[in-house]
Amino acid sequence: MRRGRDEQGQVSLLIIGFAGVIAMVIAVVVDASAAYLQRSGLDTLADGAALHGADLGATGEDVYTGGLPEERLALTEPAVRAAVGDYLRRVGAHRSYPGLTFTVAVDGAESVTVRISAPLDLPLRFPGSPADTTVSATGSAVSTVD
Repeated sequence: MRRGRDEQGQVSLLIIGFAGVIAMVIAVVVDASAAYLQRSGLDTLADGAALHGADLGATGEDVYTGGLPEERLALTEPAVRAAVGDYLRRVGAHRSYPGLTFTVAVDGAESVTVRISAPLDLPLRFPGSPADTTVSATGSAVSTVD
């Protein structure tokens, strides 16, 4: 009985190839999950910081000297920035997210937008993945008088 070509070893190559593809898929899923969880945490921080900034940013000296306006409290950017920085220090944001940075924008002296960014240390790296990854989140709030 005559045998055809020897095909031994072809299955091993296929198994090794599939194992490599599965390892890369696992790395992508783990990294995407880490980014999603960090973004969720930063979303919460940004929303809290914006609410805190809109609330405390409008209770500065201008309220005491000028009184409360009819519809909206006047927000000053320095007061809002100070309130946001204080909030982030009090909740320990810089410990939880080393390298955290934030920007504050006051739109029309009535709404506050806070953008928070922090570097993400990817749990698994594979060739071709970015070396430095940053995750950002934005929160906003409007200050009104009741």
